[in-house]
Amino acid sequence: MLATKTDVGDKKMTSDTAVQKVKFYQTGTHTVGNRLMDESGRTVQASPNRSNAITSGHRACQGCGEALGARYALDAAMRAAVGKIVAVNATGCLEVFTTPYPETSWQIPWLHSLFGNAPAVAAGVAAGLRVRGLDDTKVVAQGGGGGTADIGFSCLSGMFERNDDVLYICYDNEAYMNTGVQRSSATPPAARTATTPAVGDAPGNIFGTGKKVPEIAMAHNIPYVATASVADLHDLEDKVTRAMEMSGARYIHIMVPCPLGWGSEPKDTILIARLAVESGLFPLFEAEHGLIVATSKIRRRVPVEEYLRLQRRFAHLFKKGDEDKKRIAAIQRMAHANIEKYGLAV
Repeated sequence: MLATKTDVGDKKMTSDTAVQKVKFYQTGTHTVGNRLMDESGRTVQASPNRSNAITSGHRACQGCGEALGARYALDAAMRAAVGKIVAVNATGCLEVFTTPYPETSWQIPWLHSLFGNAPAVAAGVAAGLRVRGLDDTKVVAQGGGGGTADIGFSCLSGMFERNDDVLYICYDNEAYMNTGVQRSSATPPAARTATTPAVGDAPGNIFGTGKKVPEIAMAHNIPYVATASVADLHDLEDKVTRAMEMSGARYIHIMVPCPLGWGSEPKDTILIARLAVESGLFPLFEAEHGLIVATSKIRRRVPVEEYLRLQRRFAHLFKKGDEDKKRIAAIQRMAHANIEKYGLAV
């Protein structure tokens, strides 16, 4: 029988009661303890009635950042649209592991397009809904880094230029993971892929290539552009919600580590995503009509080595040679440039 009653840190002794009052301080966590709180204080992750865009049964790899990012992004979109949503999905990992014929894990109206035309298909869906008077049904298009920055780039630019009423979400795992981990224009410098092997005098992907799609989206002067990370799901959900409240073309670029392609441990997915942000390699910001309106300051800056060491795709940079050190230093300069450009220093 308990003889101690705890009330917000103050111990009150009683001899004839077995009551223990507990205050849960970590109300922002995703733990089951939140379910014991008053409903008004719970986070949405703790609610049994939360929206559920992707249910169980998909075939994503253990630790898949894309599965996590898509679940939270589409759940937030569902809530914002009160369930009135249509998703268009480019070919890629997300399409393959959620819809192995004849099954699907999606709990929303969902269309699979070709690898490169998801933005155009989504624009057509939005136009069809508008003609039918269904203006309250929202359209979300989805693609990976390759399907967005390479194969689907022209369709995406066209969607931006026309200002089609579509939210496009890129889940960036920085290569063509579904087809064998080939290099894309989202692949960072020095990264080993199947087509940029770690051999020769300059192993891995060469420096000075690729596209910064969020900045290209901003150059189109569209209503909303944002970057997000699976290391901060609340920030990710907030940005999706904000985008869903707007009209016109909107773009969100989410970093989603891939244990298979990056050669990382599944348990380190969130840590790696966090280190990418804290090192400055992946800045978090929001932009409206081409202008930055908000950034996430870096409270604890870390050297890029902490991020790179957890991934075997960068293992060749740590052979202790002078050239390896120069390449790491070049990546560090890129991180510093991001911090300066976006004003990320506290």
